[in-house]
Amino acid sequence: NVDTTKLYETLEIEKTADAKAIKKAYRKMAIKHHPDKGGDEHHFKEVNAAYEVLSDPETRAKYDKYGLEGLEEGGGGGGSQEDLFSMFFGGAGGRGRPQGPKRGEDVNHPLKVSLEDLYNGKTVKLAITRQVIIGTAKVCTGCDGQGVVIELRQIALGMVQQMQRRCSECGGEGYQCKRKREREVLEVLVEKGMKHKQKVVFRGKGDEKPNIEPGNINFVIQEKEHPVFKRKGADLLVSKTLSLHEALCGFEWKIEHLDGRDLVVRSTPGEVIKPETNDRRPFTKIIPNEGMPSHGNPFVKGNLYVLFTVEFPSDGDLDAKTIEQLKKILPSPKSTTMDVDYDADTTEIVHCEASDVTQFGKGGVSNQGGEYDSDEEGGGGAQPVQCQQS
Repeated sequence: NVDTTKLYETLEIEKTADAKAIKKAYRKMAIKHHPDKGGDEHHFKEVNAAYEVLSDPETRAKYDKYGLEGLEEGGGGGGSQEDLFSMFFGGAGGRGRPQGPKRGEDVNHPLKVSLEDLYNGKTVKLAITRQVIIGTAKVCTGCDGQGVVIELRQIALGMVQQMQRRCSECGGEGYQCKRKREREVLEVLVEKGMKHKQKVVFRGKGDEKPNIEPGNINFVIQEKEHPVFKRKGADLLVSKTLSLHEALCGFEWKIEHLDGRDLVVRSTPGEVIKPETNDRRPFTKIIPNEGMPSHGNPFVKGNLYVLFTVEFPSDGDLDAKTIEQLKKILPSPKSTTMDVDYDADTTEIVHCEASDVTQFGKGGVSNQGGEYDSDEEGGGGAQPVQCQQS
């Protein structure tokens, strides 16, 4: 069983404590056990390490699920996983856990995958070349397996300088062995519903080195951009532009899905597609269960969102007769905008022109780079206005 309570016990709090309670408990325990105030130095270090882990939501989540084993190197407490075990349980690695050999570095290879392949799943055969050891590695006699050689050099009478250099016989590895390059074909299974930057891991397929466990070869999914669908999690989104006629009277269009199926998207009688929602957001509708398969459970799918854009007629497209017919057909507005009472002698009638909203706030003389010029000769242009206190 994994111990996930030790750090909470160190701060004397419950596992349900929130961030505020953790911080309050840490301050209290830090003051109580500070070495300058007669506290135990080792326990003070435990308090600090516990707070560093539990105050970070990510490391706290790992600890709650996997215990100290889940905190990878550098994951919490300002030190390595072994440091934490040693601090809380004693001994390197804690509770007699064998440390085992070191592990080599992982090698990451990008794997570009289409959205269709992520929807349907795919197996890709890829060849790799790695370094393997022939036979058994032997301890280097030149450095006794240390990888370095200590040399003494006299620099003056009675003065000797100690120098350390990498062993030239084993290249600093501490072992001697024969190697060869080996080619291997790996079958990379791209599972349904996998996501961008997710990894397909081949454990122990990295380069072999003496007394070091081979690292992994990771194929990192790189999702290609799709010309029709946009993806977010298990949901898909497709954009559709409708004419005003289609938005009001109904529409029907065919779309090819990622598995090759044809979907006919048809509006229901009386359904109206709006340019935007009442709160000024893009107008969307969903087709349930037509999104991406969920990774690990491909029978559960997300939704397919349709983002609508309504294309209105341009200026001059509607003649007077058509406008009169539309007035009779369309519902009357809640507040009339065509019959406005006004005094013709005092009211000015104006018309709207095309505009660019990005130019809002850039009107006026100061933003056009022009100023009024004086009509008087030698006036030198407009004069600045000076203010005086009265």
